[in-house]
Amino acid sequence: MSEWILQVSDLNEYVRRMLSADPMLRSIRIRGEISNFKAHSSGHWYFTLKDDQARIACVMFRQSAIRMSVRPRDGMAVILSGSVSLYPQTGTYQFYADAMRPDGVGDLYQQFEALKNKLAAEGLFDASRKRPLPRRPKRIAVVTSRTGAVLQDIRKVSAQRDPGVPLVLLPVQVQGAGAAEEIAAAIRRAGTLGGVEVIITGRGGGSMEDLWAFNEEVVARAIAESPVPVISAVGHETDFTIADFAADVRASTPSNAAELAVPDRSEMLEGLRMLKKHLGQAAARNVDEKRRLLMMLEMRLEGVSPERKMADMQRRLEMCRLRLNQAAEGRITALQPATAMLRVQLDLRMDDRLRSCRERTARLKTRLEAISPMQVLERGYAMVTGPEGLITGRDAAMASKSMTLHFRDGAVKVRHEEE
Repeated sequence: MSEWILQVSDLNEYVRRMLSADPMLRSIRIRGEISNFKAHSSGHWYFTLKDDQARIACVMFRQSAIRMSVRPRDGMAVILSGSVSLYPQTGTYQFYADAMRPDGVGDLYQQFEALKNKLAAEGLFDASRKRPLPRRPKRIAVVTSRTGAVLQDIRKVSAQRDPGVPLVLLPVQVQGAGAAEEIAAAIRRAGTLGGVEVIITGRGGGSMEDLWAFNEEVVARAIAESPVPVISAVGHETDFTIADFAADVRASTPSNAAELAVPDRSEMLEGLRMLKKHLGQAAARNVDEKRRLLMMLEMRLEGVSPERKMADMQRRLEMCRLRLNQAAEGRITALQPATAMLRVQLDLRMDDRLRSCRERTARLKTRLEAISPMQVLERGYAMVTGPEGLITGRDAAMASKSMTLHFRDGAVKVRHEEE
C-alpha cells in the first residue's frame, strides 16, 4: 500500500473547503477589540480582533469597507458580521468581515483616552510648549531598539541628507515589561549628553499593545521635561500614541523623523549659494547706491567749497571785466566823432591862444626892451655899480668909494673923493 503524502497547498485547500462548508461558520457575528489596524492602498482593511484570552486575524475587502460609516481604530470594541475561512497561500486562519458596528470602547482605548485627557488638562500638549528644531543639530540622540529597522532607517536617511551630523544611540526595549521606564530613563539621559540638540524616540509599527510603552505616563513626562526638542516616531502614519502628543514634533515614520531632524546638506549648500548670490547682488546695489550718494555729496560739496566759490567769483569777475571792456570800447567808439571834433576845436583854440600869447609876448618884449638898461645906455646914459651891486637913487650919499661906470661901449672904474 503506497504512502499518502499531501502537498502543503493541498492541505491548506482542504482545510479551507472544510471551513467554508461548515454552515455554522458562513454567517456569524463575533465581538472583540480591534488591534493593529491597517488600511491598505487597495482599500482593504486588515486588523486583529481580540478578547482577554485569544485573537483572530481579520480582513474586510474594499467593497465592504466603503459601505462602513465608522473608521476602525485600535482599541475600538466592535461586532463583526462575516465568515471564517483560511487563506491558502499562508495557511492563515482568519475572519472575513462583511459588516462592522461599534460595541462600546475597549479597555486599552479607555486607558489611552483617560491618560490623554489628564495630560491635556495639565497643558502638557499645548502648542506653546512646542519648541522648534535646530537648523543643523550638532548631535542627535536616538532612543530605540538596537536591533529594530527603525535605527537602520534613521541612519540611512541621516547619512543621505548630511553625513556630518553624528547620531548617538541609547538602546532600549520598545515593548514589554519595563520598556516604558527604560525609554523614559534614556530620554532623560539623552538630554544631558553634550552637544545633543535633538532626540528621536520611536519604534516600528504594531498593534496597540505593541506600541503601549509609548502610551505610558512616565514616557510622556520624560518627553515634556526634556531640555532639548523631542521627535516622536512611533509606528506608522495612522498610529497615534501619547508620546506623539507630548513630543515637540510628531513624525509619521522613523525615516520622516530623520528627514525632520537632519537638514539636506545639498539643499543647505544650494541655499547658501543662493544666499551668497543675493548678498552679492544686495551688496552691489548698496555700493551703487552709496556711489551715487557720494557723487551727489561731492557735487554739493563742490558747490559750497571755497575753491569753487573763488573760481565762480573769478569767472564772474572775468565776465564783468569783459563786459566793462566791451562797454568802454563801445563808449569810446561812440565818442570818437565828438572827440575828433573837440580835438579840432582844441587845436584851433590852442593856435589862437598861442598866437595871442606870442603877440602879447612881443609887446611885452618891446616894452621891456624900451626900459632895459642897455637901451638907456644907448640913449647916452651910464649905469653905476658898486661892490654891492647896482647903485640906485638920486642922492650922492648912495655912492661908494669904488664904483664902475657902465657905458654903451664899455666900463670905467672911478673913485669917489669927497670935496
